[in-house]
Amino acid sequence: MKIVLAGGSGFLGRPLASRLALSGHDVIILTRSLALGRATPGLRYATWEPDGPASGVNNALGVPDGSASRGGDWSIELNDADAVVNLAGAGIADQRWTAARKTELRQSRLNATRSLIAAMRSVKHRPTTFVQASAIGFYGSTGDAIVDEGSGPGSDFLAKLCVDWEAESRPAVELGCRLVVIRTGIVLSAEGGALKKMMPPFKMFVGGPLGNGRQYMSWIHLNDWVSIIAWAIETPDVSGVINATAPKPVTNKAFGQALGRALHRPSVLPAPPFMLRALLGEMADVALLGGQRVMPRRALEMKFGFRYPDIDLAIKAAVEG
Repeated sequence: MKIVLAGGSGFLGRPLASRLALSGHDVIILTRSLALGRATPGLRYATWEPDGPASGVNNALGVPDGSASRGGDWSIELNDADAVVNLAGAGIADQRWTAARKTELRQSRLNATRSLIAAMRSVKHRPTTFVQASAIGFYGSTGDAIVDEGSGPGSDFLAKLCVDWEAESRPAVELGCRLVVIRTGIVLSAEGGALKKMMPPFKMFVGGPLGNGRQYMSWIHLNDWVSIIAWAIETPDVSGVINATAPKPVTNKAFGQALGRALHRPSVLPAPPFMLRALLGEMADVALLGGQRVMPRRALEMKFGFRYPDIDLAIKAAVEG
């Protein structure tokens, strides 16, 4: 299959691109800079600027060197593509949510999605599948209540962002695409994301729960996340919203205890809510102190096999690499 991947140079995009290429697919990564590209069999790179016109497609081996062609529009890569995967967007937890950062978070996602949809309209042979990234932030803070793909949206900033982000992808259906929206939970990997940021305090014996520790965390191991995306691309019956979370969400306290066991460290020193709010502002309440107990109902109904369904198994595998 020919698969175009927007956001393929990030924490989630890199392992996904590698898995797809190793599976024999022809993967084209849309990137802002060819310098980010690596010479990997099965991968090619095209420069793009989702906020405006972009051009430049590299050589057949995906090597970002001086021989790369810069004469073509990136949108031509969507012609005859079997699938487009849209992961593009600035990192949610990379910076404090100032007004300017909120604008950047929105624009980076909405503009990228609009750009891809516009490009799909322009090509003669349109992709047949569009996989759109989203997040379980769509549901807002839900406390102990169990939510699944049929649950409604929340009302905080992140929820509204997810609602608008998903809405930008819906025209893909009108263009004849099978649309799959992936609402991702906390992805576990020592290479990036929340777990990488949580490990240093535990290693220094100062790790523990966030706030009261009773809020639920809905997580997924990186390998299972990659497998869900590949499954969504390769399975024609998969469409609509899919929660990319493990089937056993845990409380923040239980998560911290599992991390402590994996690192052979205690998990006893809580981070007070006032300290988290002082450090992170609004993000603390939305992303850390507000719980989400999300179930992957549709993936389970369609018999997707989770390799890491339990938190201890998942964290141990993530920490050990």
